[in-house]
Amino acid sequence: MGPGPFTGLRVGIAAARAFALGRGIPVVPVASHDAAARAHVDPAFATAGAAPVEGEPIAIVTDARRRELAVSVYRVENGIPVRIVDPHLVTRASTEPLDLFGTPAAELPETTAISAAALARVAGERLAAGDAGADAADVEPLYLRAPDVTVPAGPKKVGT
Repeated sequence: MGPGPFTGLRVGIAAARAFALGRGIPVVPVASHDAAARAHVDPAFATAGAAPVEGEPIAIVTDARRRELAVSVYRVENGIPVRIVDPHLVTRASTEPLDLFGTPAAELPETTAISAAALARVAGERLAAGDAGADAADVEPLYLRAPDVTVPAGPKKVGT
């Protein structure tokens, strides 16, 4: 569900809706940062680095283009990442330290790939927990900035 670029999310969500409609199954919206956090804490995905300590915050940082980073913060509770700061944009050049980390976002490890298996695991856990998924028409993308396209102001006036 994002965060991500406008067109990429629109195309991906349209494809998911079509598959769900064709199969008669629910759409389970999962933010890519949720899947990345799950892969980061789950030993089954064997991510590099030490496993996060219970209760400690972890940051998921992805390239948002336009010299910006998308950042979400999670805390590990009972081995599961729980989002404590929603995805938001930070300029790549910012020297302001992120809360809870004491370092700028650009100095934190950047996530460059999202595991499809972790995405499926998060969706499956949500379904098992009683979240029956959403109606395909109700699934909304997670945009962190407004689209570049705007509605024109009206026809140009031409004078003689």
